[in-house]
Amino acid sequence: MNHIAIIGGGPGGLMLGLLLQQRGYNFTIFEKSDGQNHQSQGGSLDIHGDTGQIPLKEAGLIDAFNKLARFEGEDTKIVDSTGQIYYEDYGDGEGERPEIDRGELCDLIRSHINTTSIKYGYEFESLEQLANGNCEVAFSNGYREQFDYVIGSDGAFSKVRSYLVDVDVEYTGISMVEINVEDVKQQHPNLLEYNKNGKMMALEADKGLLAQLNGDDKIKVYVSYRMAEAELDDYKQLSQEALRNQLLSDFEQWDEELLNYIRHMSNEVLFRRIYRLPIGFNWETNQSITLIGDAAHLMSPFAGEGVNMALYDAYLFVKALDEYTDDMTITKKYEQAMNEVSSNSAQASQENLERMFSEDAAKKLGDMFTSMD
Repeated sequence: MNHIAIIGGGPGGLMLGLLLQQRGYNFTIFEKSDGQNHQSQGGSLDIHGDTGQIPLKEAGLIDAFNKLARFEGEDTKIVDSTGQIYYEDYGDGEGERPEIDRGELCDLIRSHINTTSIKYGYEFESLEQLANGNCEVAFSNGYREQFDYVIGSDGAFSKVRSYLVDVDVEYTGISMVEINVEDVKQQHPNLLEYNKNGKMMALEADKGLLAQLNGDDKIKVYVSYRMAEAELDDYKQLSQEALRNQLLSDFEQWDEELLNYIRHMSNEVLFRRIYRLPIGFNWETNQSITLIGDAAHLMSPFAGEGVNMALYDAYLFVKALDEYTDDMTITKKYEQAMNEVSSNSAQASQENLERMFSEDAAKKLGDMFTSMD
């Protein structure tokens, strides 16, 4: 592999680039964004000791990560719609799944990559595999370049994936309105005290309020519903005030403490439908193209495995590079290892989805957490 294209500059693509750089490989990361908005992309991530932290150690970043990570962010509270607590754990700050904001993680990894190896503002358009096995990659800005290997790290709606397999994402039945409560220390200390330093999950049948304290003095809240795929469009069309009133109406029977998450919402709102790829699906190995992260195994977020799998995929790929020399063998061994691990994570994510959006959801999830202690 003389020249590798990584399509997508999220956590997985960046980690892969850094691990390749440390091994002396020639690579370029192509990212469609301008590279200036890492801090505003996504919320807080819990990085797992048995997956996501392994590549951080491999890259020599674990000490820097530990300085940034919020070990107190593992605090967890699970309640039902009445506010009854089914699980509560305010840890000792020494857990194996510390939290870090997505932007901080990306910036940490990116700061160790040669700037000439990342091109921002390059949106992948198409790929042509040539007779010699090389790939000519075209971008929407007109730029074209040949590579002998292409790795799709381009997320849930990956365009690179279509060159390997004809499979599309599936709607899980869950949609979310992502809201934020800002400046919580000064403006909303009572809500901060209720939420604590980590996650608060309020669940009742087909609805949920999933709250997470981020590192920027903001609580990010995923107002979650089991609903038809098209129904979220009705929420998108509402004004800010009408949206707040609609959410309050949807949860009007819930405990007043929980309604405060909605009452104090800022104007920063996103709408999310939760998709997945079929669990355990795979494709015929191609000697010049493969996938990592959500492009390879999109799963629901309810086991916290998505970013961890993306980081771990990068580690598995370079481990195959370390061990084998033939491109086809490298790819096959990587994909076998990746599929085995990600299938288990995707299954756990789906089981948690079903558990969290069912009757007695808070009790079921609380019992699961208790059994893991």
